[in-house]
Amino acid sequence: MNVENTKAQMRKGILELCILAILKNNESYPSEIIEELKKNKLIIVEGTLYPLLTRLKNADLLSYRWEESTSGPPRKYYALTSKGDQFLEELKMTWEELSGAVNHSLKSTKS
Repeated sequence: MNVENTKAQMRKGILELCILAILKNNESYPSEIIEELKKNKLIIVEGTLYPLLTRLKNADLLSYRWEESTSGPPRKYYALTSKGDQFLEELKMTWEELSGAVNHSLKSTKS
């Protein structure tokens, strides 16, 4: 079994939570989201991000607006909707429960 594949699957599973958390307080355009994820060592490419943003928008968890840019084409800024904010809070509670259970399991194992 390839550990890199498992690590990639683990990262993919938490991307929604991380993206919604990034957008919690500030709207952002995709390049900013990618940079923020990279800072937290969650490497993601545009080809992964754009379909996820579209899916979150179609679920009414995100909204977007276009803004003209002085240094290129207009930028699409994404923001959390009220439904997205509620969804984020639910995901955060689930994450706390899950991470607590995983941490407890890891502590109980002996190396």
